[in-house]
Formats: sequence, structure tokens, C-alpha cells
Amino acid sequence: MTNPKDLKIEDYSYLLPDERIAQYPQPERDSAKFLLYEKGALKEDVYRNIASHIPEHAMVVFNQTKVVQVRLLFKKSTGASIEVFCLEPDARYSDIQTAITQQGEVYWQCLVGGANKWKDGAAIHLHEDGLAVSATIIEKREGVFLIKIAWDKPNTSFAEVLQIAGKVPLPPYMQRHMQEEDKERYQTIYAQEEGSVAAPTAGLHFTPYIFEQFAARGIQPAFITLHVGAGTFKQVKTTHIGDHEMHAEWLDISLDFLKQLAAKLGNVIAVGTTSMRSLESLYWLGVKLQYKLPIDWSGNAVGQWDAYELEATTGAATAIQNVISYLEQQGLKQLVTRTQIMIAPGYKPQIVNALVTNFHQPNSTLLLLIAALMGNDWRKMYDYALANNFRFLSYGDGCFIKY
Repeated sequence: MTNPKDLKIEDYSYLLPDERIAQYPQPERDSAKFLLYEKGALKEDVYRNIASHIPEHAMVVFNQTKVVQVRLLFKKSTGASIEVFCLEPDARYSDIQTAITQQGEVYWQCLVGGANKWKDGAAIHLHEDGLAVSATIIEKREGVFLIKIAWDKPNTSFAEVLQIAGKVPLPPYMQRHMQEEDKERYQTIYAQEEGSVAAPTAGLHFTPYIFEQFAARGIQPAFITLHVGAGTFKQVKTTHIGDHEMHAEWLDISLDFLKQLAAKLGNVIAVGTTSMRSLESLYWLGVKLQYKLPIDWSGNAVGQWDAYELEATTGAATAIQNVISYLEQQGLKQLVTRTQIMIAPGYKPQIVNALVTNFHQPNSTLLLLIAALMGNDWRKMYDYALANNFRFLSYGDGCFIKY
């Protein structure tokens, strides 16, 4: 594959007026519009009709991660407010599920709003529904703080603490406070596994009615988990893509899913960039296993540039079977690791045959992924959406890309 390191991010930008950024969801999830891109042509429709555009017996892959209410608003004794945004657990925990079920206390990497008001070693506090929570800075790290969070109910998990005391982490481009409806609407209807600080937004449009239409057409929905980190909102600030560090995210995929996938190769549709990154990461894991290359299972099993530095000569079926065989040999039912894969122009998809996604920010790795699938037609699609009153970003409309 062509390595995209020398590409300039300025070539993947466009003007997004503030008024085109959706601040609220549509009244009905599946009333949102999408643009169908197929063979260079564009066609408008709404999500409640999306099943009619999907081949019969296709496999449609959804990310079932669940958004956690990770914004905690603390008070100092002086009355000053400090916001702690919980990004990801400290490396002492093997994965997010282990960390989020900790009781009594937990160590978490966080962003801090008002950090200049917070003296090292001083505890700050919040009280909510009979729960007392304290936070103490343990260490300042590059761009983040390691914080010890403790609470006074020892049999309560950190997930429960966040449910009681936390706020929904709306994206920074939604310049408003969380409202009660966001607790439901900034969550897919099939969300299961807690761990994300942002929703896999392409899935917000799917409803029970759509799944009924899937069943009528023999379309198979399938579910994986990739926990979305705050890095998904991180715009590329470097001139060249090669100087940008891609964020890593936790991947959790079952052995049963892998066996379903093996039977559906060639007819796989990903819902969301997180689903696509997960599926493509599986291919590169299979390549590494094929050639007995080292894999950092406890770190980033798939590196940022692996897809451009490894040979894509292994067939998709062989690659997926390699991952299945590895799990079976290890006696594992789940694959839990992290991926840092960057999908950018020059990348050739190995597993995914079509993508359903939202409209993304300029200068973002998400837009780079779209350009990898569409070439320069990404601009044609975005220009059309801007000219025809499509709504952008998390609560906005979307597109269905058949490439």
C-alpha cells in the first residue's frame, strides 16, 4: 500500500459553518437523512429506508460500546468549580472493563478544566444522591493528569459512580450544556459494553424498525466493541499526516463474532468508522500471526503504520482464520487489545465492503478514512451535503459509501 505519511492535511479540509453542526438530534432517530454514494453517483434517502439499499444476507457490523458519563464536576472548599473528564484507566488495569468495575477507588487518566485552581496533593469533592466522591492528583503527565478517584460506598463500582455523579460527555463542538434527553439520544439503542467517552455516532440513527427490516431481508446484524476515546475529536495539527500520532482505542471482539465474520467475507458493511477500524485491524492481526511477527497484545496490537509497512498478500479468509486459531489455541473466547490503525488515502480495505457513517470534521483522521474509500469524490459528497441542508457531526445526518 502507498504510505500516506507525506500527505498534507490541508488537502483534507473544508469550510464547515457553525450553523451546519447539529446541536440536537432529530425527533425520530431514523428520520435523519443519508447520502448514498455508489459508482460515483449520489442519492438522498432517510435511515428508515436503509435496509432496502443493503444486499440481502449481508453482515452489518455495529459497535456496541456504551457511553459512560465521564464528566465529573467537583468543588473546592473555596467554591471554585473544577471539571474532571475521565479519559481512560491507568495502565495498572488490564482493560477498561476491569477498571470500570473497581470498587472504592480507581486511578484514571483525565483532562482537567480549571487545573490552575487545583493545588497538588489537595483533594476536591462532590456529593450527589448520597454519594461522596473525592479526587486527588497523583501525577502530571503529557497532556493529562493521573488522578485517584475515591468514594464512600465501598461496594459501589466506578461505573455506578459515573452513572450517579457523572454528566454525558457531549462533543466540544456542541456548545451547550447536557440536557436530560442526551442521556438516551447520545447512546445507540444496542449499547452494551461501558467504556466510551464518545458515542459511535453512525449508530445513533438505527431503530427497532430498521432491525425488523433487516430480518425481513435476511440481513445479519453483528456486534463488536471498540471503546471510543476523546482522541476521536482530535484534529490533525501537523502539516503532514506522518507527524500526527493516531489515538489508540480498546478493541473487544468475541470468538463467535470472528466465526460469523469468516462466513460473510465479501459482504460486510461497517456502521461507523470505529467498526471499520476494528474490522480492518483484525486483518492486520491475522497478517502478523501468519508471518509470526511480534504482537504487543497488552499494548497496541496494531500500530499506526502497520497497514502500510506490512505486505497485504495474505487473503482475508486466511487472516481471520489465523485470529480464530490463535484464540482457540490460547483458550480465549474474547480478543481484548488496543488498535492504533490509521486508515488514510493509500489504504485498501481488506475486510469491509461498504461503510455507513456521519459527516466528519475537517482536518480529522475520520475524514482521512473517508478519503481513503472515495478518493477525491469525498469533496463532491461533502459539497453536495453542504449545499443541500444536510446536518453535520454527531447528531447530524450521514452517508452510505459503497466503494
